[in-house]
Amino acid sequence: MAGATLARLGSIADRRWGLFTTAQAEASGVSRKQLSRMASTGALERVTQGVYRMAGAPHHEHEPIYATWLALGGATALPTQAGVAAVVAAGTTAAALHDIGDFIPSRFDFIVPSRKATRLPGVRLRIRTLARDDVIPTNGLPTLTIERTIADLVELGTDISLVADAVRDAVRADKLIAPQRLAFHLAPIAKRRKTEGTTLLNDLFQLADAHPEGWVLG
Repeated sequence: MAGATLARLGSIADRRWGLFTTAQAEASGVSRKQLSRMASTGALERVTQGVYRMAGAPHHEHEPIYATWLALGGATALPTQAGVAAVVAAGTTAAALHDIGDFIPSRFDFIVPSRKATRLPGVRLRIRTLARDDVIPTNGLPTLTIERTIADLVELGTDISLVADAVRDAVRADKLIAPQRLAFHLAPIAKRRKTEGTTLLNDLFQLADAHPEGWVLG
């Protein structure tokens, strides 16, 4: 019986970094009491509120982000009408997942399509409407694209030198592949500053001392 239960949990965890939620376990017929018992014997490890790791599953660099996303229902929530995931990593959380910049997020930042309550500590949920091309899976976790992430950092008022570091990393790693798209995302922010998206982007490239091949600084 225990072996069959672990096999059921393992089939869920295999889809998401070796992790699963209590809700997913209960949906497969495994009670919270059983989870607690298996955790006490070392068959499972509790990662965060409502999230477990299969014993022996590898630890991941961004496991706290993965676990938080799962705890928020990211793996089970229905996508929006536009086909966008219901929980999307944003801000410095997205930058960390993309490995750009030198951010150590003090809290995890996610975008949701509508008001959503959470008791998870250190989590910020922002309501935004996203298009499908604003989001890309990063190791299986829905994340703002590089371009949308950089614009999001600017919108949040992140220290501009830190944003420039993220831009430099993205350019040097050939991850910033759609600069015009980034200029488009920056345009509403630039308008509030009485300038243009392209001008703001050029300022970022100059501060970063890096720009994509083919991009001519104005």
